[in-house]
Amino acid sequence: MPLILETIVTTRNADGTGWHLVPFGLIQEGELYVVAPFRPSPTIDNLERHPFLAASSPSDIRVLAGCVTGRRDWPTVPCDRIAGVRLASCYAHGEFEVAEVQGDEARPRFRCRLVHSASHQPFVGFNRAQAAVIEAAILSTRLGMLSPEKVRSEMKYLAIAVGKTAGPAEQEAWDWIREKVDRTLGPAA
Repeated sequence: MPLILETIVTTRNADGTGWHLVPFGLIQEGELYVVAPFRPSPTIDNLERHPFLAASSPSDIRVLAGCVTGRRDWPTVPCDRIAGVRLASCYAHGEFEVAEVQGDEARPRFRCRLVHSASHQPFVGFNRAQAAVIEAAILSTRLGMLSPEKVRSEMKYLAIAVGKTAGPAEQEAWDWIREKVDRTLGPAA
């Protein structure tokens, strides 16, 4: 099984107007990291025109939940070595250049080389609610791929960790994702 790191990836918009922030699992393959978006995807368009990205490890779980629920306006700062931006508030970030592209009609794979990384604040540890929010965020991006029963079952289980360990930020992030799921699938019974 490959190592997959859940991050916030930033790419330059294809039209040059700004930056696109999106949660992405970076797949480690040896010394390279793979970004494999499903078509259609702004990330594909962006990387085809400007083959660089930054991947940040957000220090606020609301960034990840926000990005999957349409809240993408998070503060960024310029990268150190690439023409790009990273999250302003993150534990660490990496800057990558696309080394090769494996084309595919459904899901191309961009293999990227790390050109710079830096740590920005101490990492004390995750709580279970943060892990639950990450899993729920991923579920919320697959509402058209998974059965409603599967999604509801997973959300019910993840809610246990949120109920036991969430602080205000984790609860807000959870609520955003739950609202997205309810809008798509209808309210939970």
